[in-house]
Order: sequence, then C-alpha cells, then structure tokens
Amino acid sequence: MPGQARELALRLAREAEAVCRYYLSNGRRAGRYWLVGDVKNTPGRSMFVRLEGSKSGRGAAGKWTDAATGEHGDLLDVIRETCGLADFYDVATEARRFLSLPRPEPDSAARSRLAPAGSTESARRLFAMSHPVPGTLVETYLRTRGITALPQTTSLRFHPRCYYRPDKHSPTETWPAMITAVTDLGGTITGVHRTYLAPSELGSSGNGKAPIDTPRRAMGHLLGNAVRFGAVDDVAAAGEGIETMLSLLCAMPEMPMLAALSAAHLAAILFPRTLRRLYIVRDDDPAGDGAMAELVDRTRTAGIEAVALSPCCDDFNDDLRRFGVTALRGALRGQVVSGDVTRFLSA
Repeated sequence: MPGQARELALRLAREAEAVCRYYLSNGRRAGRYWLVGDVKNTPGRSMFVRLEGSKSGRGAAGKWTDAATGEHGDLLDVIRETCGLADFYDVATEARRFLSLPRPEPDSAARSRLAPAGSTESARRLFAMSHPVPGTLVETYLRTRGITALPQTTSLRFHPRCYYRPDKHSPTETWPAMITAVTDLGGTITGVHRTYLAPSELGSSGNGKAPIDTPRRAMGHLLGNAVRFGAVDDVAAAGEGIETMLSLLCAMPEMPMLAALSAAHLAAILFPRTLRRLYIVRDDDPAGDGAMAELVDRTRTAGIEAVALSPCCDDFNDDLRRFGVTALRGALRGQVVSGDVTRFLSA
C-alpha cells in the first residue's frame, strides 16, 4: 500500500467504530466487530469490520471481510464504496475530511504529477481489490467467447461491483467486471482495463457484456505498455484486444502474448531488449492495417523480425468460435516461422 494510503488507513483504524457508524450506518456493533450487509452499507450481517486489534496484519483493526462474497479490505475501501468514488485522490480527500485533517497543499511540481499519479494508483488499488478468475463470472464470460484454457492469466481478475459512471452528470453505477492489469516492461502495473459484464441474473443472452454504452474502459498510463500473458524472451505476439490474444493463447499456450488494447497503442508498444521476433496480430480493419504498418517500421529499425498473423474472419476470437481451437492451430501453422511451429505449435 502506498505511504499516503497506509497512513490514512491507520488513522481511520484508530477511529474504526466512528467510521462504521458514519459510513456503515445500517450496521451495528457486536462485541469487537461491526456487522452490516456489505461494503455498500446494505442492511444485514454478512460483512464484519474488526473494531479492535493490532496496527497491521491479519487481525488489524479496520480490516473487514464479507463472508458472503469473500471480499475484504480496509476502511479506505469502505469510504470508496459507500461514497461512490472512482479515484484514490477523492477517497483520500474524503478520509481527510472525516478525520478533520488539513488538506495538503502540494508544491507546483507535486501538483503537476497529481493527476497521472492518482490515476495509476487507483488502477493498482482496483486490481488489488479484485479476485482471481476461477469460478467467477469472468470465467463464464470467456467460455462464451470460446476461451476455455486460461494458462498464464495472472493479469486477469474479477471485481463483483466495479464503478461505472456514464458521464460526469450521471450517478455512479456498479457492474461486475473483468479487470486486466496493464504493465510496463518491468512488470509494474501502470493501468487497468475494465470489461463490464452482465450479471448472472440477466441471463446468458447477448455477448455477455453489461448493457451499457461503453462496456470497455481503461485507466492509468497505457501508452507503450500492454496486458501481458507470459514473460517475453526472444519471441512474442502482440495485438489489440484481450479476447483476441487469449484466443491465440488457447492455440499457442507457451507463446508470450501482449494485448495493447487499441490500434494506436499497438503501434506504440515498447519492445523488451531480448525480443528478436514479433508476431503482429492484425485485426481485419483499416485501423489494424495502419497499426501493423507503423509497427513493422519500428521493428525494422530496432532489428526485430516482424511476422504478420492474419485471421480468416474479423479477428482470431471469431476464428476460434467459428472453427475451434484445432482448426485455429492448423491455420497458424501456415503463418508461423518453421522453428516456432515446433516450439509453440507441437502437439
């Protein structure tokens, strides 16, 4: 936890009961715990907040767990959820207001760093608060896309109630979401991508995404970075979409995959020093063609061999769903360099 967040969480924990009475007003004290329905302040008893305990560790004061969902967190998360705040800077401001702490006055240099730092920090916190994929709605969603094998997918997580705000004039909503970490070459999270999903009670009709205007959103620092599946050495494949690259991962589970999230970001993706061959996964549209042309120029300048991988349909997820993984592997054999066929496409 970053230093500012840790200090605020500790201060809130010292006043845990007061925090609960204010933000979780539908609950009540029971011994050393505050009981409430969930972190959104719904009446009930499944979530419990520890009011007394050590400063840190498993039994620390201010820590909470929802027995119904397995979610857990600290009192900063309570403020975030009950106030409908999307950015950590806003959460910290509200926490300081509650604690009657003076608002820090950053110098000009710190003020210039405030927006990007806050956005990246919010992305990291959101990813940390999310859950592993197995057994969640994310796994169900990916299976509807034909993606049944999920090796090397530690970059994927699930959040049951991720914030969504259509615009600045609309109230904040919550939807289940697939949370995907965007990382730099060193593996540091610089942003996240959110795919909002339809809750299970809405049924499996449609494409599985939430019925909202923009079911895909990203936050943080994205340019040059990517969603990474596997550690890149000398060979990797890079494309735009998450589902596209996961579809290829089903066919070539040992090849590292990079999802840049858009054509513009694909054209600007940064290369590891060890990279010697890059498979450029093109989408069958003008934006995809433009990104590929620019990326080929950059790889040539860097001394990296560029090899195009082209789908039969609009993208490789369409190919996977229409023809199956065996046919997809067969189609890739005709496009992958011969030495990589043995390395990545052998039975």
